[in-house]
Formats: sequence, structure tokens, C-alpha cells
Amino acid sequence: MANNKAEAWLAERPEIDSIFACVCDLNGSMRGKRVPVDQVSKVVEGGLRMPLSIVGMDIWGEDIEGSELVFETGDSDGLCDFTGRPLMPITWTSRPTALAMLWMRQEDGSPFPGDPRRALAQIAERYKARGLTPVVATELEFYLCDPSDDRPQAPQSPVTGKRLDSDGALSLDELQHFDEFLNDVYDSCELQGIPADAAISENGAGQFEINMMHVADPLRAADDAVLFKRLVRGIARKHGFAATFMAKPYGDRAGSGFHAHVSLIDRDGVNLFDNGGEEGTPLMLNAVAGMLATMQENTLTFAPHENSYRRLLPGAHAPISVAWGYENRTAAIRIPGGSPKARRIEHRVAGADANPYLVLASILGGALVGIESGMQPAPPITGDAYTMKLPHLPLDWATAISAFREGNNVQNIYSRRLQTMLVECKMQELKKFARQVTDFEYHSYLEVV
Repeated sequence: MANNKAEAWLAERPEIDSIFACVCDLNGSMRGKRVPVDQVSKVVEGGLRMPLSIVGMDIWGEDIEGSELVFETGDSDGLCDFTGRPLMPITWTSRPTALAMLWMRQEDGSPFPGDPRRALAQIAERYKARGLTPVVATELEFYLCDPSDDRPQAPQSPVTGKRLDSDGALSLDELQHFDEFLNDVYDSCELQGIPADAAISENGAGQFEINMMHVADPLRAADDAVLFKRLVRGIARKHGFAATFMAKPYGDRAGSGFHAHVSLIDRDGVNLFDNGGEEGTPLMLNAVAGMLATMQENTLTFAPHENSYRRLLPGAHAPISVAWGYENRTAAIRIPGGSPKARRIEHRVAGADANPYLVLASILGGALVGIESGMQPAPPITGDAYTMKLPHLPLDWATAISAFREGNNVQNIYSRRLQTMLVECKMQELKKFARQVTDFEYHSYLEVV
């Protein structure tokens, strides 16, 4: 059936002559093969093979030295299953192509537990077994940059030709200046089935946020976020810009976050967080408690890179403490106001640089830990979380790696395989960054100390 649909889709688009068949790795990067369209049946029927280790490569696409996976399996191939999402057109390349989303399976037919999409699927199945369905919406921030320099700088306005030099939170002018770019983004989202909603100009010069509509399928929500990031980068290049989802591309400007809004519905579609009032149901409080209890050890999935920790600073409009509150944007977890029918949890820790599958697996997995254990959260905070004495998140990369390696609840959410692969990947990246001496260090110390 999938093959018939794919062949029919391609027949309507004779200009497409190749397909990018991709899996998502632990860093959220797409990796795979370009295949001619006459091999579409191989793509959608699980006939493609790639090394299982491809999902665990470091940020530079290098194999992990001494990887446990490689030594145990001899770096064996896995099978690439079609996820079922229809083929999607890629319109920003020099020639029209298509994208097929895949995920990894082992030779014996079992899902590969190191695949981040499989990790989220396992969490979704646990909810399904309880008769629950997570409803998820995401918000992604990014910067447009001038690509002519190695270091990012704000782009020039396509209307005035002047470089943006001031922050423009909710600026209509900035949205209108980049109207053609945003129109292309929305058009491509529609073609790829991504439910893009509102766009706003954010706090930094050239920074934008586009929200996704709520979907009752966490895998779909994560797919949408992964595809959206790739789509924005491609369309930015088409318009002469670069787009970055780095958590903190500028030291003196706002960072870019990846906020997730979550609620739970039952088999009848009833919001199980709605008690008719502002406080939410006991089930919602269980979920909040579980998210808080697992937040420190899962910080690596919310802030996976060296640059991520430049965003997690006091007063930098990103949470640094393990706390929750009603309508409080200084807290890691915020319960938005509004109609009780829309009662939900907003998780505000992750940066835009994080892998959406792991972010949602950590959020929903943490909530499930709280629900299964009947956990109760500490009282909600009021006021400025930055000025309070609260348990804090790991504020550096090495501490976050150790917390994920040693966390008591990590294996209640993730397989040991994925836990080990992510730790090995991040340790390799950390060591490489530690060997780099920056220009600022030379300027500060070379002839002074």
C-alpha cells in the first residue's frame, strides 16, 4: 500500500528524479542516502540498509571512538523502515527532490533502541497502554543571519537594505520586511504537512518564532519539528540568508528556545488536566512532579551542546531552576492561563538546538514517571525564580553528561543502549571542544598572565 501511494505521488511529479532517504541521529541531524526514484519501493518497504551506528555519530559526523555498539556488533547494518509519513517535496534545492523519513530496525526485526524516534515511540506506547494520548504543540525560535561571515551577524532587511541593529520583540515591521521568506516557509510547511501556526518577531535582531498547532500524536509533533528546522535552513539559503537554531548564537542577545505544550486526553478526547478551574487536576500535578523529578538528569537532552549552556544563565530569559508556577515564565514549567478546557503544561527548558524526539521523550517520559508513582510537586512558585534558592539545573555540559549517565530515572525513560550512545557521543564532543583555545583567551591571557 505504501509503495502504491509513493509511486502514485511520484507519477504526479515527474520533475522529481531522486529521494533523500533519511534517519534522524541523536543530535537531531538527518543522515541517509540519495536514491533514484526507481528505487522507491526499496525505500518504503524497508529494503534500505545503513549502519546502526549512524544514529550515534558526533556533531561533525564522525564515528565514536571505542563505541560499545561498534565493538559488540562489529558496526553491523540495520534495516531502515519507512515511518509511514508520505513522501515530501523539497522545493529549495536546485532541482526538485523528495524526502522519505525512516527509522532503524535490527536484523532480527526488533526496533533499534538507540534510535531517538524509537525512544519516543516507546513512551507513546506506554501512554496508549494506559488509555492516554499526549497532545503536543511546540514553539521553535531561530535567527536569520548574514551568511557572508564566519561569525553570525544580523541580516540586512530585504526592504531597506539596512542591517538590523536592534531587538524587535513582536515587531510587525520586522515580520513584513521578511515577508517573502516567511511566505516560502509557510508554503513549504503546507506541502510537507507541517501544521505551522503563528509567527512572531522575537527578542533578538533577526530572531523569529513559529508555533506549531496541537496534535494528538507526539511522534508527529517531533517529526514536524525536525522537518521544520531543516526546511527553515534550506529556505533561508534560497533567500540569501543563513538560519541557525543554535541555543545562543550571540552572547549579548536572547537565546533560542524550544518550548513544548503538553496535555493528556482519554479515549473520548477529554482533556484530563481540566478540572474546570485554574489549578488543574491531580493527574496534571502528578505529571508536573515527574517532569521536575527527572529534569536535572535529563538536562542533557534539553541542552545537548557546548553552546547550549550559554543560554542557561540567570536572568537570560531561560530557566535555570527546577521549579513550576502558574503563568510564570521564569519557571522551568509554566501552567498557562486561559480557558480550563485548554489546561496544559508548558515545558520551557529545551533550547532550539535540541533533538525534538529526545526533548519530547524526556518531557513525556518524566510525566509518566510522576503519574505511575503518584508523585506530588513542591508548591508552585510566585515571583522571580532567578532570585530564589531553588534546586538548579546542571549549568555546564560536563555536569549534564554525568547526570544523564548516573540518573536514577534515565532508564525508566530510555534504553540502556541509547543512554550509553548519547553519553559516548557527548563525551567525544566535549573532549574535542576542550582542546580548542579561543581568540578571546589569547587576547585575555597571552601576554598578561
